[in-house]
Amino acid sequence: MKSDMPNKTKYDESRFCRVLAMLLCCVGFSALNYSQLMAATIENQNPAIIKQKVEEYLLMQSQGAPGKVVVTVGAIDQHIKLANCAAMQASLPTGSRAWGKTTVAVQCAMPSNWTIYVQAKVSVLADYLIAALPLAQGRVITGGDTTFIHGDLASLPPGIFTDTAQVIGQTVANSLGAGTVIRQEMLRSPVAIKQGQVVRMVTSGQGFSITSEGRALTNASVGQGVQVKAANGNVVSGIAKNNGEIEINF
Repeated sequence: MKSDMPNKTKYDESRFCRVLAMLLCCVGFSALNYSQLMAATIENQNPAIIKQKVEEYLLMQSQGAPGKVVVTVGAIDQHIKLANCAAMQASLPTGSRAWGKTTVAVQCAMPSNWTIYVQAKVSVLADYLIAALPLAQGRVITGGDTTFIHGDLASLPPGIFTDTAQVIGQTVANSLGAGTVIRQEMLRSPVAIKQGQVVRMVTSGQGFSITSEGRALTNASVGQGVQVKAANGNVVSGIAKNNGEIEINF
């Protein structure tokens, strides 16, 4: 009787090889899929998270602004592939500020090192002063000369006023039309020291204060520099204060 053991052995070996090849193929395919999946996960940083980071950063930088702060973050190119970042850092590049149209740099150090620049707009909504009626040059402003209007302070020139008390008593430098946004450069502070006026000079130092009299050589508003001729004939410089007082720095 002829034995079939050798044929059976060859069959088992062939079957084992086929099964092993299938397993290796499956393992390789799974590893490839896993690698591709991880690569896709790493590359697809959610742009919404970047925009949220920019908004939070600008709101923090705008704390203390004189009004309601509204941040509008610009669109991020959806074709940009960035690695997921658990600890992004936002900053304002040199020359940028959290006011009006601005640019924020968002950086990631791990697991990948990348930087993206995001456009944004910071609006500061508040009431500010305008001329309620035509104001002639030299007019001293009173409470009824101004009124408030609501708008975006970030879109206005610098030096606007948000409080009536800031302009009461100041003098109009050049005639203003009704509705004109009032700015610091349009007003002059009232004269506190007049030329030829006898003033009290106060010289202060560490542990001492000396008061003497002099005569002002120029007009000056509060906070402005003024020259004074002292009783001995010397001319000194100081800072005009209220009530005819001059602060002499020692």
